[in-house]
Amino acid sequence: MSILILTGMSGAGKTQATKFLEDIGYFCIDNMPLKLFSKFGEMYKRSEFTNKKTALVTDVRSGDDFSDLYHFIEDMKAIGEPIKVVFIDCSDSVILNRYKENKRIHPLAEDGNNITALEEERQMLAHLKELSDVIIDTSAYSVWELKKNIVKLFGTAEGEGGIKINIISFGFKHGLPQTCDLVFDVRFLDNPYYVAELKNLTGNDAPVRDYVMHLENCPEFIKKLEDMITFLLPLYRSEGKEILEIGIGCTGGKHRSVAITNELAERFKQKGYSVFSEHRDILK
Repeated sequence: MSILILTGMSGAGKTQATKFLEDIGYFCIDNMPLKLFSKFGEMYKRSEFTNKKTALVTDVRSGDDFSDLYHFIEDMKAIGEPIKVVFIDCSDSVILNRYKENKRIHPLAEDGNNITALEEERQMLAHLKELSDVIIDTSAYSVWELKKNIVKLFGTAEGEGGIKINIISFGFKHGLPQTCDLVFDVRFLDNPYYVAELKNLTGNDAPVRDYVMHLENCPEFIKKLEDMITFLLPLYRSEGKEILEIGIGCTGGKHRSVAITNELAERFKQKGYSVFSEHRDILK
């Protein structure tokens, strides 16, 4: 069993990090009350908790007495269990800007003063940060970059050679993804945008998916693309690559690229690979 304690500054990205841990197979308990860590430790020692990968998420919302958490960490290490403390950090200026953009108040800002609340939170979490095995600073991260880092640090790849696959759909009119190793243009396929009943749907919807999958040349294209990627994966892995990032682009990033990304992701999951997909421009 692998246990992660996920903590950090409010507004630094713990919610997104939790989501990405769930995507790679972690059982996540968000906002874990501090007093429950001792109970969880007792359950674990009695083998009542059988999830192989567990992330316990806690922060200042749970209170300011972290003694039970410290004892839990010490107990797990004492019995030789793999446990890591992961601290999600971010600069105060970026956090304050995020709160401003989202019109949110810091959980400690009872008087509405986010600056004072951040200072208080840093003091409360200072010792926990010192204990951390991994510190992820999201100050300059996009959501995609945070996801890539989480996958790289904690993902357990399966399939040939242990390489992971990230597939991102996008719209060319919004620009190319900056981190992709391979990019494929699917604008040669007829655009569902110009079909009245499909215009306001996306590639996640069955009518659009069925439309795209039955287009002339689409099945053959996907099969050839699958064969080429399957051929390349062990070659990339032999050069030490751990994550292969693939971009699938259409005009706006809502229809064709989404449907094909989903289809490719499912095919490689069935082959036993660890696959993660994202639709960058689906809401634009």
